[in-house]
Amino acid sequence: MLLRSSLLAAGFAALCLAAPSHAATRTLGSIQFTPCTLTSEMAAVPVEAQCGSFTVPENRAEPEGRKIELAIALIPAEGDAAADPVFMLAGGPGQGARDSYPSARGAFAHILKQRHVILLDQRGTGGSNLLACKHENDLEADVSHEAAAVSANACATELSKRADLRFYTTSDAIADLDAVREALGTEKIDLIGISYGTRVAQQYMKHHPDRVRAVILDGVVPNSLVLGQDHAKNLDASLAAQFARCQEIPACKESFGDPRERYAAIARKLDAEPMQLTYRDAVTGEVKEGKLTRGMIATVLRMYAYQPVMASTLPLIIHEIEQGHADAALAQSNWMLSSLSDSIAQGMSQSVTCSEDADELIVDPADANTVMGAEFAGMIQTMCKEWPRGTRPADFREPVTAPIPTLLLSGEFDPVTPPRYGDEVARHLPNARHLVLRGQGHNVIGAGCMSKLAAKFLETADPNAPEADCLEQLHHAPPFVGYYGWEP
Repeated sequence: MLLRSSLLAAGFAALCLAAPSHAATRTLGSIQFTPCTLTSEMAAVPVEAQCGSFTVPENRAEPEGRKIELAIALIPAEGDAAADPVFMLAGGPGQGARDSYPSARGAFAHILKQRHVILLDQRGTGGSNLLACKHENDLEADVSHEAAAVSANACATELSKRADLRFYTTSDAIADLDAVREALGTEKIDLIGISYGTRVAQQYMKHHPDRVRAVILDGVVPNSLVLGQDHAKNLDASLAAQFARCQEIPACKESFGDPRERYAAIARKLDAEPMQLTYRDAVTGEVKEGKLTRGMIATVLRMYAYQPVMASTLPLIIHEIEQGHADAALAQSNWMLSSLSDSIAQGMSQSVTCSEDADELIVDPADANTVMGAEFAGMIQTMCKEWPRGTRPADFREPVTAPIPTLLLSGEFDPVTPPRYGDEVARHLPNARHLVLRGQGHNVIGAGCMSKLAAKFLETADPNAPEADCLEQLHHAPPFVGYYGWEP
């Protein structure tokens, strides 16, 4: 979450395409939905859906001014639908809900037995006046503050031709969400917020508590959190916990020693002199030349940390780089930067970050020895100096205290929204339950039996109704000790 350099590992660009003619057209409230298909590069099977739109003013203080057409998709319930549909609120900031859903569809299988799922692309994402810039990849070649300022200025200048970037904040998004709720003709809705989407959910809960029936927060972002402030520390804590698994398994410890110490040695060498390599492009297969930098290795570590099954290969990957076999890491890093940039609307992300967080960020020298380093907060501040800023409401940092039934979910090894964040939010909610899933990373609603528990919670609107004993079947992923995998 937060800008291109802190992207969440979630879905890729999805499009509403023409679906088979026999699919039903329907109207909910005043919104008409027609057949469409949601596709994703990360999902092998497309999702049949129904797509519609709803128009809102860009600046609500000027209702006759520029308008935004919000893109909406409906995944119909399998049977008779309950009165309260479920809105999935995507992460980022900068991911579209329609883009993200195909790779997350499994988590909604049980929910869809009783409820419609609504996918509203937050303004500035997906099909809702997408704020994406052709300049997004400039920083891959030059990571200086000067380059960051130039890139941000160019992006803002380009997007300002068709958008007032001050009005693409979380506060604007919750006003859109309530307008769509009203247009759908439903009195109450359920919310499933994922990562940054949990911020959207909590702001909506705070301002419209009487319009929310039940909420699931997956990868919890407290209202008090300044996005980006803890990224470096949280990643290092997650990696330390996952690398400790290697120390507990004799074969891994004997083969790879301490992965964190070995990474630090590699980072020092790359800081002194990046490694010139020949590698094969991960997408095209084309043979290319490139330089491997510390930042590229950090990208691999960070993205892998989101999914502990992938993180279990990191001791082996670090060992291979140390042995001079780094071409695969370079290919993966370039692929991650390119594909993840495509999945995040950087313009929308910067509008949120610059309006809501940048002025409170503090550059912490203590982060210098982390995988991410200490430059992250400073880079955000540099870019935000070039970006038009909206207004952060006076009560924005205050916690939600409404008695709305809320189920909070965290992964034990989450590298960006650790379980302590969920604990903080749950302390203020009088009708909440926080589940921490063993051995899991970021975005856990689809892990193990969690999707069934989520559906049970939405059925009952009682956080204590789901019997969570089945989560005991989740286990830690053992680290790879060689190319064949882990020890039996």
